[in-house]
Amino acid sequence: MTAYTEVSSNRFKTWIIMLGFAFFITFVIFIFGSAYGLDAPSALSFSGIALIIAGIVNFFAYYNSDKIVMVISGAKQIQKKDNPILFRTVENLTIASGLPMPKIYIIDDTAPNAFATGRDPKHASIAFTSGILSKLNKLELEGVTAHELSHVGNFDTRLMAVVSILVGTVALAADFFLRMAFYSRRDRNREGGSGIFLALGIVMAILAPIIAMLIQLAISRKREYLADASGTLITRNPDSLADALLKISKDTEPLEVANKATAHLYIVNPLKNRKDAIGWFAGLFNTHPPIEERVKKLRAMQ
Repeated sequence: MTAYTEVSSNRFKTWIIMLGFAFFITFVIFIFGSAYGLDAPSALSFSGIALIIAGIVNFFAYYNSDKIVMVISGAKQIQKKDNPILFRTVENLTIASGLPMPKIYIIDDTAPNAFATGRDPKHASIAFTSGILSKLNKLELEGVTAHELSHVGNFDTRLMAVVSILVGTVALAADFFLRMAFYSRRDRNREGGSGIFLALGIVMAILAPIIAMLIQLAISRKREYLADASGTLITRNPDSLADALLKISKDTEPLEVANKATAHLYIVNPLKNRKDAIGWFAGLFNTHPPIEERVKKLRAMQ
C-alpha cells in the first residue's frame, strides 16, 4: 500500500457516503411531506425547498464557522515574532504542499492536540495547544502540521461544516415533524396510505437524527484517514505522524476547552474521559478512527 492509493481510496469512500447522505435527507423530508398528505410531486418539491433552505444556512455558516470555533476553543492568533520556530515549520510545509500560509493560533492548554479550520486554503487557520509544542519533537510536530495542512488542502474543514449543518437540518426537521404530529390541531383521521406515511414519518423522525449523526461520524473518520495519508505525501515520513499520534493519545490530560461539538476537529479525540470504543458497532459512534488502526496504516505506507 502506498500513500497515493490510500488517499484515492479514502476520497472515493467519502464521496460515496456524502452521496448517500444527500439521498437520505431527501428521503426523510419526502416521508415527512407525504405524512401530511402531500402527493409524490409535492413531497419531492417540499424536499427540494428544505434542501435550498439548508443551503442558505450553509452559506452563512461557511463564512463564520472558523471564527466561532476559535472563540469557543480559546485560541489566540500569534505572529512570527511570537514563535519563530513554529512559523518556520508551518511555512516550510506550506511551501512543500503548495498551499497558502494559514493563520496560526495557540490554545493555552498543556494537553497536546491541534486542529485546522477555515472555509478554503486562502482563509485557513491552524490551532496548536501549548502542550503539543512542548511535548512533541521536531519531526513529530511536522507530521501533525502536515496532517492539518492536508485537512485544509482536501477542503475537509468546509466539508465537515456543511455536513454539520445538514445533520442539524435533519434534527430540526424531525423535531418540527414530531411537534406537528403530536400537538397540531389538524385532523389526524387520514385513511389508507396517508396513515401509513404518518406512522412511518414518526419512526423516521425518531431514527433520522441518529442515522444522520452516524453518517457525520463516518465522514469524519474517513477524512482523518485521508489527512493521515495526504500528510505523508508532504513530509515523506509516515513514521513521524505515527509517533506523534501515539504520544498524543497516551497523554492522559484532558483538553479543557474541548467539547462534543468541536471534538471531531482535533487530530486526536481530546475528550480523554471518553475513550474511543472498540468493535464494529461501538466504533460507529467514534469521532476518530482507532489510533492503533491509524498507526498501522501509516507504518504500512511506503
